Parts: sequence; structure tokens; C-alpha cells
Amino acid sequence: MVSRLSVRSVFFILALINLILFIPLSGCIFQKSASAYIREGRINVTGGEVWYRIVGADSPGTPLLVLHGGPGAPHDYLEVLEALGDERPVIFYDQLGCGYSDRPDNVSLWTVDRFVEELVQLRNELAPEDVHILGQSWGTMLASEYMITKTPDGVMSLILSAPCLSANMWEVDQRNYLDQLPEETKNVIIECEKTGDFGSQAYQDAMMEYYHLHVCQLDPWPDSLNRTFEKMGTAVYNNMWGPSEFTITGSLRDFDRTKDLHEITVPVLFTCGRYDEATPESTSYYHSMLQGSELTVFENASHMHHIEKTDEYLLAIRDFLRRSEEGLSSGF
Repeated sequence: MVSRLSVRSVFFILALINLILFIPLSGCIFQKSASAYIREGRINVTGGEVWYRIVGADSPGTPLLVLHGGPGAPHDYLEVLEALGDERPVIFYDQLGCGYSDRPDNVSLWTVDRFVEELVQLRNELAPEDVHILGQSWGTMLASEYMITKTPDGVMSLILSAPCLSANMWEVDQRNYLDQLPEETKNVIIECEKTGDFGSQAYQDAMMEYYHLHVCQLDPWPDSLNRTFEKMGTAVYNNMWGPSEFTITGSLRDFDRTKDLHEITVPVLFTCGRYDEATPESTSYYHSMLQGSELTVFENASHMHHIEKTDEYLLAIRDFLRRSEEGLSSGF
């Protein structure tokens, strides 16, 4: 029989352990959820501090490092990837200028080179050895630039979801989509593009029609996507991309890594939705430029195919990561 004193002692020990899990340690916060340990913290990078979150921090598998889109669209909309924390650490971070990270008022920071440097600094702190990398949208630009210019050791595979690897091809694709919109909607967008009136209600309403076709087809939009827009780093986005989906005016307007994709020598999986801004045609072209890479197109889905087809997407990612680790992925 357990004595009353020993029972109280057990409860005290359990309470103490629970308290320790929430005590900051070297700038980190540790939490325990029902399914995975979560670790949060901040890291110094060039220009300020960035926030990170690791789901499944105690999981035994090779970490997956997630690069969000935008530029300036924080990690929230990629939260479905937390499910992978049951087998490996999943590392999210908000790039400088958005989300929970610092937002310095210094436009000289918003360059591809600095974001690559930020990625190097973050990986040195959180995943210095073997790692898988998943980039989504702008995150695929960042991932490809990192792989091609830094040729980093320890990257076991690369997942490029809804890829944009040529700004010109992206712009052409969006203008083709624009031509397919109802005449009234198309005319509103064209007129506001001419006048620069991107804040008008008419323009916002017209763009929502476009978004529901090619960005996210769910109605209503999930909370994770709404939170991303609420915490958007608009200064980063406007400087690097510009205010329009159809005319790129920022520093990324000449970005094109298609001719250099052959320099990536790790297993690569491309994914897109059938109605994605990253069109199946352009994604297939990128796939053709990288021998041995794989391509999965999700039907009845768009740019947010990871949200619209979560179960299918996670199954494809798990399978690709497993095969990459076992040396079973095609072509490598």
C-alpha cells in the first residue's frame, strides 16, 4: 500500500517536472504537447533576431527544416507539417521581417543573399548535421539559392512545394490566369494595375476571386492561413516582389535558377496543385531540368495544396523522406 506521504511526494515531483518543461533555458522554451515535445526560442542573425519553433524536438528522425513563402509570409500556414513531428523534429522559423521575428526598418536587409545567410546561421544553430529541407513558394527560391551557392553538407533531400524558380515564368503564368477570369473581374485588376490603386475595395474583391481559384480554394480559409496574412511582413514583400501578383517590380524580378538546377545533387521532390499559381506546366519544366527528381501534382488543389489535400500531401512527404533516407528515391 502506498502511504499518503509518498502520494503527495509523487504529485510534487510530477508538478516540478511539468514546471521545468516551461522554464526558459538559454533563450528557449520547452513545452510538452499530447503528441510531441515543442521547443521555441530566438536566434541572432544578420539584422536582428528570428523566432523558431521545433515540433517533435525529441523525435529520433532526421530533422525537417521548413522555409516559408512570401517573401514575408510567416510559418503559420504550414502548420499541417507539425504532424511529421511524430517521427522527426520539424523546424519552423519566421524569417526576419515577419511573424514573431524582428522587423527592422532597413530595406538593405531584404535581399536573397541575406536570407541565404540567415538560413546558414539558423541551420548552424538548430540542424548543423543531417537535415531535410522543405521550401514552399518563395521558400523554394531560398532553398534552391542555398543549395546552388553554398553546396551545403548534410542536406539529405529537398522538397520544393509550389515552386517559383523563374520569376519571368511565374509572371507569365499569372497573366494567363488573369486572362481566364471573368471580364469584369479582369478589367478591375488591369485598371488598378495601371493606376497603382492596389488598396481599393474593388481591387481587393477582384483579387479574392483570383485567390480562391489559385491560392486557396477552401471556404472559409483556415485559421492558419488567416494568421499568416495578419502577421505578414509587407515591407519585405513589397521590396522583394512588389504589390502585384501579375507584375513583379521588386528585387526578385530577374530571379531565375532553372539553368542551374542540375547542380543540386540530392533527391528532390516537386509538388504543386492542379490550379496552383505554380502551374503544373512550369513545375514540370523545373522537374525536367533536374534529372532524377520527382513530381507530384495534387488534383482539385491550388497553391495551398498542402492544406487542401493534407492527408495526401503528408503521405507523399513521409514516403519521399523515408525513401531518401533509405537511398530508394529515384535517380540518386
